[in-house]
Amino acid sequence: MNKLLIVVDYQNDFVNGSLGFAGAQALEEAICEKIQAYQKAGDDVVCTLDTHGEDYSETQEGRKLPIPHCLRGTQGWQLYGKIAALLKDCRKFEKPVFGSAELFDFLRQTPYSSIELCGLVSNICVVSNAVLARTAQPEAEIVVDAACTASNDPALNEAVLQVLAGLQVTVLHHGS
Repeated sequence: MNKLLIVVDYQNDFVNGSLGFAGAQALEEAICEKIQAYQKAGDDVVCTLDTHGEDYSETQEGRKLPIPHCLRGTQGWQLYGKIAALLKDCRKFEKPVFGSAELFDFLRQTPYSSIELCGLVSNICVVSNAVLARTAQPEAEIVVDAACTASNDPALNEAVLQVLAGLQVTVLHHGS
C-alpha cells in the first residue's frame, strides 16, 4: 500500500489574503519539498480547498467568522504560490466546512499505509481532516509534520499538536 499526502487549504486567503498570517508564507518551501518527495516516490498527493459561495455571511461559519474568504473562483480561493503549480493535476476536494466529507469517502475506499497532512490552519482544518483520516483508516499511520502547518495563534498551534499526538497522530518535530 502506498502513502498519501493531503495538502490542506494552502490557499491565498490563508497565506496572504483576508485570513493570512505571518507564519503561513514561511511554510511554502517545506510543503513544496514534501509534495515533490511524495511525487518522486510515486505516492499519492491530494489537496483540499476551503470553498465558500456568495452566501458565506449567511452560513453558520460566516456568522461566527464574519470575514469572507476562499470564495469560489476568486484569487483568494486559489492555491498559493509554487504549490499551485505542483498541485495543478492532483485530485482536489472542495469543502464548505472544516473537514471534507468527500475526502472521508475517498479515504474509506482507498487504503493507505500512511496518510500525512500539511497546510493550514493547524487548529481548524488540519486537525479536522486528521480526525477524519483516522476515522476512515484506523490502521493507517496518520502523520502531521509540525514544520508544515501553522496557526495565526502560536499557542493554539502548539496545543493542537499535543491534541493530535493524544489522538495517536504521529507529530514530526524537526530538531527535537
